[in-house]
Amino acid sequence: MATDIERHLTKLREFHQEHLLQYWDEISDDEKLLLIKDIEEQNLKEVSTYFATAISSLDADHLVLDAKLRPIPAKVSASALNSTPEELETYQDLGLKEISDGRVAVLLMAGGQGTRLGVSYPKGMYDVGLPSGKSLFQLQAERILRLQNLAELKYKKRGSITWYILTSEATIRATREFFKRHNYFNLNEKNVIMFEQGMLPCFTLDGKIILDEKYRLARAPDGNGGLYRALKVQRILEDMAEKNIRSIHAHSVDNILVKVADPIFLGYCLSRSADCGVKVVEKSSPTEAVGVVCQVDDSYQVVEYSEITEETASLRDENGRLKFIAGNICNHYFTKDFLQSIADVHETELKLHVAKKKIPYVNQKGERVVPSTPNGIKIEKFVFDVFPFSKNFAVWEVTRKEEFSALKNNDSANRECPSTARKDVLELHKNWLKQAGATTVEGDVEISPLVSYAGENLSVEGKSFKGPIVL
Repeated sequence: MATDIERHLTKLREFHQEHLLQYWDEISDDEKLLLIKDIEEQNLKEVSTYFATAISSLDADHLVLDAKLRPIPAKVSASALNSTPEELETYQDLGLKEISDGRVAVLLMAGGQGTRLGVSYPKGMYDVGLPSGKSLFQLQAERILRLQNLAELKYKKRGSITWYILTSEATIRATREFFKRHNYFNLNEKNVIMFEQGMLPCFTLDGKIILDEKYRLARAPDGNGGLYRALKVQRILEDMAEKNIRSIHAHSVDNILVKVADPIFLGYCLSRSADCGVKVVEKSSPTEAVGVVCQVDDSYQVVEYSEITEETASLRDENGRLKFIAGNICNHYFTKDFLQSIADVHETELKLHVAKKKIPYVNQKGERVVPSTPNGIKIEKFVFDVFPFSKNFAVWEVTRKEEFSALKNNDSANRECPSTARKDVLELHKNWLKQAGATTVEGDVEISPLVSYAGENLSVEGKSFKGPIVL
């Protein structure tokens, strides 16, 4: 093994990472094998480049973009709020036809653990306390089942929606076990495909890879933009090609109101021949901490709220609406061909985002230390950084109360937490029942996605409801 160590040391020295072997004589043979495996999994040339690029982007991120910003032009955007019923029906029919033909997939980004929620399991397994006790995963699975039924009713042909679930090293095992335990929520197991995003090493502020243990590198998931590399490396794009999938709906797991594979959104993007589309909501205020979809020079981007001055964020048009109004909610349409072009051509061009974090490390005495202040950086890619590569971009605006309620924090935060998520679902379902003719709705009345996807199929004229109940 000595010659192997010399070989590894030579390679490590080339990239100034020889410190990774400093505890070699203090670890067991099994631990040596783990350390070498970790090192061999790193493309040192690439990750060193990542660090240099990320640090330069960290400096550039402080440049305010105000002078370059333009609102989304009308030619690429439309809104559910002012489309006619006929237009919405046309879009929905197009989307349902695509589903009936078996050409739709859902890409669920579910790599995050519920750390901020205060749990140690994948966020998709979380139950916010609805009367049904359903998890986020179950709600989304049942929306897929209902859509497949709606498409079959409309076009007399049963098409399956393939559900690709992006997990991480920390969540893949628990996610698989959860789905098996719940019999895949009555979806066809063959149509639920889980794959894993990559990991990147964590660095000190001067570019050294951090050791989490004497025999283990500190690593973190490569962000939701790691999706594109994972699609290729794990042969998901090949699977899509074999299934003749054309339209893909990608979204994050933590929006409890998400319209999974929304046929109206799919149909709108299909009607525009879009290769890349984004669903947005109106920002609640100029200072709301969400990214904004806008034009920067000649390309479309999501610009973080911290990159715009409050003065620019507060600009309004002649109708009194914010000029930079299109709040990003991590809800996207892609064609399979667009994803292929990203994976094959543009993935290495994606911007690298840097987060300064408190990263546990091994000190000079060989002791593992959990720091109290940020001591290193994690590098991530973001899913929306592919927008500039789109040849035909489309923006679709929807109503927040119907389509967006994020679950990020525990209840002590009083926002984007289980209480607000539960309230928003029950409020939406109450509105559905009232619109369908119910006379009174009191207490917690929940509607199963298996009964209604978006308020349809409710025979409740003249009826009264008192919760807690599940229809």
